Amino acid sequence: MKKVGFPVLLGLIFVIFTASTALSHCEIPCGIYDDHMRVHMIEEHITTIEKSMKQITSLQKEKPINYNQLVRWIMNKEDHANKLQEIVTQYFMTQRIKMDTKNYEKKVTLLHQMLVYAMKCKQTTDLSNTQKLRSLLKQFEDLYLDHTH
Repeated sequence: MKKVGFPVLLGLIFVIFTASTALSHCEIPCGIYDDHMRVHMIEEHITTIEKSMKQITSLQKEKPINYNQLVRWIMNKEDHANKLQEIVTQYFMTQRIKMDTKNYEKKVTLLHQMLVYAMKCKQTTDLSNTQKLRSLLKQFEDLYLDHTH
């Protein structure tokens, strides 16, 4: 077996540890923020959750049920709900919403409600939960982006 040099091993370790955090945002704070992009990312997650719900509902009606595809769509729905929750908490709640800003309570309340409805999306295939998420996101976007720019 060929020996791996220390620089190669160090590089490999760096890749492994940074790969899982590559999509997350730093908490240093770095000062590099794109609020509009994060809102669009949440919109995409809601759309993906909604599509997953529709696919799950459709697959459950098939005989025989294709459990492989059903599980994949359930996992997809969970994954995107988790990603939405991560943006809400790790980006907006911990980094962007300052405690002494105008409408702090309203902003935090809307974000908390988004977390709850993302959780409900994980628990069910009720499309009213994605509709509620869209409504909450729009309310938050109007309140937050109007006061930050």
